[in-house]
Amino acid sequence: MYNKVGVIGDKDSVTALKVVGAEIFNADNAEQARELVKKLSHDKFAVVFITEQLAVQIADTLNKAKSQPFPAIVPIPTSFNSNGFGMDGIKKDVEKALGTDILFNEEDK
Repeated sequence: MYNKVGVIGDKDSVTALKVVGAEIFNADNAEQARELVKKLSHDKFAVVFITEQLAVQIADTLNKAKSQPFPAIVPIPTSFNSNGFGMDGIKKDVEKALGTDILFNEEDK
């Protein structure tokens, strides 16, 4: 059964999520994050949150992971800032599934 929640990111951004029961995995660079995503993908995690800053750096690994039913990998903004990577990914997934942009309904400029 896939019932675990993990969080990958820098210590300052992810430590607080331990309070809600998530397992915390510190990663300070892309290679550490890439290895953690691979490890958690085989370790019964239902959801893995990853900071946007790391997600951008390992987008190729995250795209491969999307082909598997578990875990759902969700980029999250950090306490420092958001680069929009997470929202862009959600938008693309919704457009792919539905064939249209229902989230922002933006016209091509």
